[in-house]
Amino acid sequence: MMFPIGGKARALTALEHAGLPVPPWFVVLPDAFTTGADPAGRTDEPIRLADAAREEVARALAEICPDGGTVAVRSSAADEDSATHSFAGELETFLFVETDQVTDRIADVRASGFSARVLAYRRERGLVLPPPPPAVLVQRMVDARVSGVAFGANPVSGARHTAVVSAVYGLGSGLVSGDCDADTYHVDRANRIVHRSIVAKRRALRPLPRAAEGAGAEPVEETRVFAPVLSDDEVQCVAALTRRAGAYFGRPQDVEWAFDNARVYLLQSRPITTLAEIADPEGFLNIWDNSNIIESYSGVTTPLTFSFAREVYEAVYRQFCRLLRVPSRRVADNDRTFANMLGLVRGRVYYNLLNWYRVLAMLPGFALNRSFMEQMMGVRERLPSSIEAELVPSAVGGRVQDALNLASTIVGLIASYVSLPRSIGRFHVRLDAALGPISPPLSERRADELIAYYYELRRRLLTRWDAPLVNDFFAMVFCGTLRRLCERWCGDREGGLQNELLIGERGMISAEPARRVLEMAHAARAHPRLRQLLRVGSVDTIVAALAEAPDLEALYKAYLATFGERCLDELKLESATLHDDPLPLFRAIGHLAASEPSASEERDQTDTRRKAEHRVRKVLAGNFWRRAVFSWVLRNARARVRDRENLRFERTRVFGRVRRIVLELGRRLHEEDALAQPRDIFYLELDEVLGFVEGRATTTNLKGLAAVRLAEFEAYRGSAPPAERFETRGIVYRGNAFSGEAASAGSRVSGDERHGLGCSPGLVRGPVRIVRDPVHADLSGRAILVAERTDPGWILIFPMAAGLLVERGSLLSHSAIVARELGLPAIISIPGLTAWLQEGDEVELDGATGVVRRTSRAGTRT
Repeated sequence: MMFPIGGKARALTALEHAGLPVPPWFVVLPDAFTTGADPAGRTDEPIRLADAAREEVARALAEICPDGGTVAVRSSAADEDSATHSFAGELETFLFVETDQVTDRIADVRASGFSARVLAYRRERGLVLPPPPPAVLVQRMVDARVSGVAFGANPVSGARHTAVVSAVYGLGSGLVSGDCDADTYHVDRANRIVHRSIVAKRRALRPLPRAAEGAGAEPVEETRVFAPVLSDDEVQCVAALTRRAGAYFGRPQDVEWAFDNARVYLLQSRPITTLAEIADPEGFLNIWDNSNIIESYSGVTTPLTFSFAREVYEAVYRQFCRLLRVPSRRVADNDRTFANMLGLVRGRVYYNLLNWYRVLAMLPGFALNRSFMEQMMGVRERLPSSIEAELVPSAVGGRVQDALNLASTIVGLIASYVSLPRSIGRFHVRLDAALGPISPPLSERRADELIAYYYELRRRLLTRWDAPLVNDFFAMVFCGTLRRLCERWCGDREGGLQNELLIGERGMISAEPARRVLEMAHAARAHPRLRQLLRVGSVDTIVAALAEAPDLEALYKAYLATFGERCLDELKLESATLHDDPLPLFRAIGHLAASEPSASEERDQTDTRRKAEHRVRKVLAGNFWRRAVFSWVLRNARARVRDRENLRFERTRVFGRVRRIVLELGRRLHEEDALAQPRDIFYLELDEVLGFVEGRATTTNLKGLAAVRLAEFEAYRGSAPPAERFETRGIVYRGNAFSGEAASAGSRVSGDERHGLGCSPGLVRGPVRIVRDPVHADLSGRAILVAERTDPGWILIFPMAAGLLVERGSLLSHSAIVARELGLPAIISIPGLTAWLQEGDEVELDGATGVVRRTSRAGTRT
């Protein structure tokens, strides 16, 4: 039977192979004993070495200590000094052991492998019990002048390129035990000492025969108390040896070292076990934020959806910069920026925020546009000024070239603005042609034909997303400018005037689903049995019963034909659309039909808009130029917001077509036995699927890949999500906690008032309903809808609400725009909202000022 030599002995063997200085040693294997602990750790008779082993120990002692010197006797257990468990101080160690005492100390160390503290250590860490018997290491003692420990990386800060050397007079075990204070040095990757801490060292561990472990503390001479233990050369020597050990083992090491007179020895080496839990503070900074993207990608998003979305974002923003004539060299220099605009953290999608700023910094007016982007994205925290300077692109070719580049980009902006209406028209034509009827249908196509169709769709649409991109940019600019003009020229500090001016823009498709749901609810009121089924029946039962109401059936089919892809989490390819599951639509119709017609069906925003326009004319009456500029900005803001929503609906159509392609690919791969289930395709990345069909896959075991990812993402679903905004350093998935502030500002403040962004004017009071699943939401009784976040699929229940309060979002988010069009008083971006309110609390919200007040708590009204 082969026995392991244990962690310490393995490390010493490796150090010798690496040519590093190690004192002579040998190891006593576990089978060298004739008696010992039974599997439960009990001993029936004293532990002793076999006779043959005793003779071998004597010969080995004579070889490593030919002059009769002393040795150290230590454990070398199988899992000791591993990458995850150090067992530091758990087993016995004896120093300065005389030759005639070595066999007894070997037996003592062997017995300590079954001590109560070792058993408790293993039990706490889930290690196997009973423990395997330890090997015992015997090593010639170094009569240390100075000694200590060194780390190939900083174990406290996590800095991977900073070595830490701690040194004491005498034996290093005094440092490990805490009996002696140590000087500490930090050495950078160029082997320069960048920090030193020289402390008072009043005690040193020296040989002491009477002590149980062979050493004891003695006072340090007064003249040496404040003197450095090591010279700079010695510090650099220890740091260099420690790094050599780390290079050999392939990971930073925690070593023990000692100088005798002039020579340094490495006595022990083990991996630093804490680094995986600490981010490298010297690593590149990333700031992650999901303030607005949570509207599109809430909760856990599958690998296929993320890989598709990441590819689309990269392609379209490269195209955006080309359209605005950003110099091609600058675009090329930012390859990593475009490729990393999104991140996936514990299955959740985040903006890689600094890269968004970097893209914006390529355009003129960064300082102004930065604040507009933050408003559009709903970013609550401004970019630190210390980081802003790093994002402004450096000169590419001198002042003249910079001026030419800037001029070219400005010309590109002007040209894009002038041609935008025509570009939008051409985009709609191109999209309708690409998404028209196809033959043969997707359900009849082979896998390679489906992929060919996907590539064609990508060529015709996804890489020619010019109009939506340019329109989004100008929507951001004009809405941001309008807000500033309302503040500075019209004295509107709350933002209500801007919202009132943007109300009632005709031709916006986003409000159409809510209006059609109201129309269907009105039709359903004439059919009592169907009205009840819509609220509680199954899909099949409801579909069959629709034949009783041909007017409602026609409206329903027309709705699906136009808005069938608009669903909860509609940009997630794994989401079920209304074609797949129309239950959310049926429930919304049923709840509305069961309630009395309310103000939500009668709101007219024309008067609110007209009054806001009159207010502006009155304030600017004496200034022709201001009035002209304000009118131009307002006209453009209205047009750009309208077109933004209409173009976002076209995005829904495109994603819906890609969803159908992916689902059919999943079925083909399942038919070929490449996937266990068709929907397992969502746990593969897009390029893994394409590569499998095209013959460039690096892994063809799609079943195995999908199974690994499925288990990982199920764990993400069951775990707490990361913070809304957090920073990472270095390797994103190592050592970073993904946590922001312990609590948001809103959740820390006590009281009955909160402030958010008013996005749709109106004053309303009523009980709140906290909705997490809109499919089963019932907002009857003039309830105010409260949600952490919404997406376009939630619009079905908006007509049931008396008002809207949302914890996340921005002024250009879908819910904000639709609420304005429906005349639904609304406030968004209210920190800590869902933790602050309880079901049944009564509140008063002012959609103009963004203030919500709790007027009574649940259960306290009379």
